[in-house]
Amino acid sequence: MIALDAPRHASQSCAMARARDQFEITPDILLRAYSIGLFPMAESAEDPNLFWVDPELRGVFPLDKLVVSRSLAKTIRSDRFEVRVDHDFEAVIDACAEPKEGREKTWINTRIRRLYRQLFDMGRVHTVECWADGELAGGLYGVHIGAAFFGESMFHRRTDASKVALVHLAARLSRGGFRLLDAQFVTPHLASLGAIEIPKEAYRRLLGDAISHQGSFWCWSKGERVPGRLVLAALPSQSR
Repeated sequence: MIALDAPRHASQSCAMARARDQFEITPDILLRAYSIGLFPMAESAEDPNLFWVDPELRGVFPLDKLVVSRSLAKTIRSDRFEVRVDHDFEAVIDACAEPKEGREKTWINTRIRRLYRQLFDMGRVHTVECWADGELAGGLYGVHIGAAFFGESMFHRRTDASKVALVHLAARLSRGGFRLLDAQFVTPHLASLGAIEIPKEAYRRLLGDAISHQGSFWCWSKGERVPGRLVLAALPSQSR
């Protein structure tokens, strides 16, 4: 989620607008950027500047081809994690910003925290969170426009927690009529779950179609605990 968990480096195949901010980026400007295929990035948590990223190859999850292994499906059916939606945005973004192996620095700076918190308060950013023993074990957050969901970042502190969050998200999007799950970049980990790369122009066609429709993120009501068996049943890849 996204690059759900990909490092955002200039060495990625990207076109990047590096002109430093000439104007204040507002939540509305940020939503407009997503709608034309851009997303923001900072060099580090300490850098107050942002620039726009426009990858030549874009990572997406085809919602009908999500890969769920037998062991992961077993974990989901067990309801080992309590999955909450939009419960604790601050805890999720804090966890996503934590250093980890292979990514010692984070792109989540103060401005990104503020902007995405504002979008969360507007109902445009959502979290999917896995809790265990009263602690946040994994999760993700992303942006919702029309029938498109743009995964921003994901994390885990317990085995499979981020994968369970991703599957719960994909099931919700499939059930709610979404047409695009954007992963930004593809890593080997995301590829193992079904993410693919597509050229920029193909992505823009998918994006234009998705934002011209309206997906229902709350196809399961807010606060409703959705059993894992229903989550798996909502996935087209699991119903064949």
